[in-house]
Amino acid sequence: MMSASVALSRISLHKRWVWLGVATAVLLVLLIILTAARVGAFPEAWNIGLRGPLDEFKRWLVANRQTHPMFLYFFEPFSAFIDGGLRLVEKFLLWLPWPVIVAAIFLTAHKAGGLRLALLVSTCTLLMGLLGFWDRSLQTLALMVVSVIISLVIGIPVGIWAAQDDRVARGLRPLLDAMQTMPAFVYLIPVLLFFGIARVPSVVATVIYALPPAIRLTNLGIRQVSSETVEAARAFGATDRQILFKVRLPLATPAIMTGVNQTIMMALSIVVIAALIGSGGLGETVLRALRTLNVGTAFAAGLAVVFMAVLLDRMSQALVRTEWNSQGDFHGFHLLPAAWQGNRAAAGIETVIAYVYKASHRATQMLTSHHGLLARHPIFFMSTLVLVGLLLLTLGLGTAVPAARDFPTRWNLGLAAPVDALVQWAQVHLYRIGDSHIGTGPFSDFITIYILAPLRRLLVEKLTWPVIMLLLTAVAYRVAGRRLALFTLAGMFFVGLLGMWELAMDTLSQVIVAVFISILMGIPLGIWAARNDHADRGLRIMNDFLQTIPTFVYLVPVIMLFNVGRVAGILASVLYALPPVIRLTSLGIRRVDAEVVEAARAFGSTGRQLLFKVQIPLALPAIMLGINQTIMMVLAMVIIAGLVGGAGLGLEVVSGLAQNELGRSVEAGLAIVILAVMIDRISQAWAARLAAARNLVISIQ
Repeated sequence: MMSASVALSRISLHKRWVWLGVATAVLLVLLIILTAARVGAFPEAWNIGLRGPLDEFKRWLVANRQTHPMFLYFFEPFSAFIDGGLRLVEKFLLWLPWPVIVAAIFLTAHKAGGLRLALLVSTCTLLMGLLGFWDRSLQTLALMVVSVIISLVIGIPVGIWAAQDDRVARGLRPLLDAMQTMPAFVYLIPVLLFFGIARVPSVVATVIYALPPAIRLTNLGIRQVSSETVEAARAFGATDRQILFKVRLPLATPAIMTGVNQTIMMALSIVVIAALIGSGGLGETVLRALRTLNVGTAFAAGLAVVFMAVLLDRMSQALVRTEWNSQGDFHGFHLLPAAWQGNRAAAGIETVIAYVYKASHRATQMLTSHHGLLARHPIFFMSTLVLVGLLLLTLGLGTAVPAARDFPTRWNLGLAAPVDALVQWAQVHLYRIGDSHIGTGPFSDFITIYILAPLRRLLVEKLTWPVIMLLLTAVAYRVAGRRLALFTLAGMFFVGLLGMWELAMDTLSQVIVAVFISILMGIPLGIWAARNDHADRGLRIMNDFLQTIPTFVYLVPVIMLFNVGRVAGILASVLYALPPVIRLTSLGIRRVDAEVVEAARAFGSTGRQLLFKVQIPLALPAIMLGINQTIMMVLAMVIIAGLVGGAGLGLEVVSGLAQNELGRSVEAGLAIVILAVMIDRISQAWAARLAAARNLVISIQ
């Protein structure tokens, strides 16, 4: 009894100390707020002046690029190697006749995913040419091929190393976290220092950005191989090398191929952004069109980027699921849905397709049945034979019929002019619809005047820098404790020391507005998807499409309606950031235990009560995880929106890159990284805290 009373008294004393600490903190906040008017802006005298030394360092690099051993024996040979490989791939792709490229893509996709996929990706390939960007698309594809190959050559071995050594895995984790947290823009800054402005630094930046998924998923796939399988291999006398190459890697192939898919999509995303430092290709076309407000050309080039993204995404996803056998399937519906089997027209089309398949199968058997090697790989042999024959035919016809080799320019769909006309019509007729206060103009004015401007004034003028620092530090301490609070305080103070405080608050105001709109739209859509299977299917298609499009392309449609400025950047950010909050809200609600839902219904809960008192509270950790991803995607996109006048840190980075002011870009880039890491850690800690409070584990599929 005595020990229990002592324990209770200690708990009571502990609570008193906690409340005393809270009261002290509140008084301190009130004191700072009362005296905030005397503080003013972050003192310019405290600026550490990083810009000057960085600009001087860049001048030294430029002056010594031809003589210093660092360049002579490392950077120049490395650049020459990458440039040589890039030129070789690009020259080969541009040399190949366009029918050969389309046929090669069709045959590869057919083997990987069947006739539907083959028609989809070959149509996407043709549309890139029909939009008038065949050569530009091949230049972008060459940059992609080289970047992805380098990423995989580095990433897969490093992932294998991390899977076999826990210390390596622990050491790589913070580095990979930082690489995935940084907005894509930031990767362009350091490569400019050592590689200048051209396509080689674009490849290097792309490799750095696309590496993490290859490393992470290789590591994950190998670690997930069953220990019983490994022990069985050891029991049969397999060496560690044999276990790796004959057991672990084959079983980890699906995870590794998923990493390849993510690497490809991340590479495409930054390859377009790398147009800022001279990557060429489709990205350069989009960038120039945006800068000159030539929306029609930007829209057409953006569509070409979308078609390339769909092509690469669907192909790489199919390769993940492919079983590489050589047996063809000549039965069933190959093109149309199986549910259409009762339709005569559909059955007729499929009969013709089946006849073509059977004829191809007979021809393949005739050519390969008497050769052992060819008989084991008949599809590969026949595909190669078709491509070689088509190549010889198109090269032979190319001198007399140029259209057989070079994509015909007269086939251009000419989208730019109609889109420009549509933009002019929209700017006149949709700016204000009739005499009402409805239209893009009033909407843009409302967001700017009543939301953005007051929030920016609050962060920049009303709440002075000590108040903002203290509030953010208090939030970090509340959700994750002392370590994150100290990091937040130090990070925000360093932003001020860089001279980026006001620009950072401008960016933060845009992030807050974009996240608020994304949540306001995303959570109701996620709830709808969780409660309606038809809505779920429709929203899944929309989310897949939005997540496939490279970030650059989001700027085009919003400029068509809202012109340049902060609002255009915010709305592009909302489009980019919607999928994760929709997906994870739906996922969280759908994963609420069915027994809990049935128990609530048994107690007479209405649908509304079930949603707001059971499903949403239990799904809150998953929803918070979605909000965390949304915040990070908004932050990355708000920076890109600097290209269309989004202001803040994004515009500072873009201006620094455009005006060759390295120090300016680095200071803004460092501020971006600090904001990104700080917001990411706080929101992740908040989601983890909610999950722990409900004894839940959230996994993302």
